[in-house]
Amino acid sequence: MLCGGASAARAATDETQRIADEVKPQLEEKEGKTFDVFTAVEFKTQVVAGTNYFIKVHVGNEDFVHLRVFKSLPHENQPLSLHSYQCSKAKHDELSYF
Repeated sequence: MLCGGASAARAATDETQRIADEVKPQLEEKEGKTFDVFTAVEFKTQVVAGTNYFIKVHVGNEDFVHLRVFKSLPHENQPLSLHSYQCSKAKHDELSYF
């Protein structure tokens, strides 16, 4: 993996789901709605001064959301932050840098 480049997409893990769950309230606040289904399906990581997680999340029916979550370095002791997101995604949409 290139330093600063995003990894290949891989299947979501328990940790990926925990990250998605932790930022779910931030997304719901920004979107003004709640998501009954919120299942991480795949993710990419990018190592910066911390780690960016790009996570594809199934939010019900045929709808997906792409999340960009920043995880700071451990010594900074900061909460996960929802950096940005993309709505109206489909299952086959590639998870790419945004």
